[in-house]
Amino acid sequence: MANLTILICDDEAHIRRMVAARLREDNYTVIEARDGEQAFHLASQTPPDLIVSDLQMPFMSGLELATALRAQDNTTRVPVIMLTARGHVLSEDELKKTNIIRLLAKPFSARELGTHVREIAGPSDPLAAAA
Repeated sequence: MANLTILICDDEAHIRRMVAARLREDNYTVIEARDGEQAFHLASQTPPDLIVSDLQMPFMSGLELATALRAQDNTTRVPVIMLTARGHVLSEDELKKTNIIRLLAKPFSARELGTHVREIAGPSDPLAAAA
């Protein structure tokens, strides 16, 4: 669990702060991005172990981010937890083009997110464990 790097991507600063604080309590290294475009550049330079991203953001949505990262060799296996508005559903076709392994509806609790991150961070290959 320790020494994993998690990229948080959300255009709402208070959500980024809450998620970052929770993950830092669990000794994860946290990187923050304010939109999908910034997250894409950060992840492309130094791929994180996991991404927690909002779905609806300016410049590049979370779905566009996850699709673009899946298409690159150095980020093709980085798992994504997608934060969505309650009731928002992604189709199977959309999910097949990404590494989104969990959908978490807003509002969510920091404890709930921490549980999902720990479950994903446990295996040596989170994508294999999610399959």
